[in-house]
Amino acid sequence: MSTFDTPFARAAAEAGKTKAGGGRAGFHLPLPGRDRLLPYLVPVAIIALWQIGCSLGWISSRIMPSPADVASAFWTTTMSGQLPEDVLVSSARAFAGLLVGGSIGFLLGIANGVSKLSEQLTDTTLQMLRTIPHLAMIPLVILWFGIGEESKLFLTSLGVLFPVYLNTYHGVRNVDRDLIEMGKVYGMSGWTLFRKVIFPGALPSIFVGLRYALGIMWLTLIVSESIAASAGIGHMANNAREFMMTDVVVLALVIYAVLGKLADVVARALERQMLKWNPAYAK
Repeated sequence: MSTFDTPFARAAAEAGKTKAGGGRAGFHLPLPGRDRLLPYLVPVAIIALWQIGCSLGWISSRIMPSPADVASAFWTTTMSGQLPEDVLVSSARAFAGLLVGGSIGFLLGIANGVSKLSEQLTDTTLQMLRTIPHLAMIPLVILWFGIGEESKLFLTSLGVLFPVYLNTYHGVRNVDRDLIEMGKVYGMSGWTLFRKVIFPGALPSIFVGLRYALGIMWLTLIVSESIAASAGIGHMANNAREFMMTDVVVLALVIYAVLGKLADVVARALERQMLKWNPAYAK
């Protein structure tokens, strides 16, 4: 064994041989699979047809601007700082409403799901309120809160509350009774039984309510910002409508759609993480 015949030298020599003999197996970027690309096929096709129709004059730019015009409006409003500021304002309003309304709906759903007395006291009232379209309350809400942030927070919270409540209540009430009995056999009761059996069993339904509430959240925010707002995506769209800037109006709709999709992606990722013990959510 020579002076330079050390384990480190041998390892380096083997690595050099591997690189020299198998250079084709070097570093390469992983390409996205078919399953990841397929969901974007239809949106890309729609945008391509839309652009072709505008370029050939089949679609009037006065009625519907081309995707290129919308992209140009996106760049202009981003560089001016208007779009980032409006997106932050709208997102803050939306998630504040989700936090307030979602928390109330979640707590009421848990309470009515586990307590017969709580259900008898509040469920009938909640079901009556649920049948009232919350957007129909806008004139009354403006009288109560004015056109400030309070009215937008109230409407968004009200819209989010009922989907979360109903699905949380449904999830708690439909936990497998055999699992509850088994938990009691193992000595669980009270908080331990709820934490280890009832709540995990209700999580799939709770996440369905959350994802549905996210859609209602953005829908309510669009309407409330279109009525009276001094900032936000709806305010930007209203100003653009007054000056016949259809590219900015369409951009506002696209931004709402993208924000809604991002919120749903985050909710689905959280769902998979918290329900990885469930075979139905296993990858």
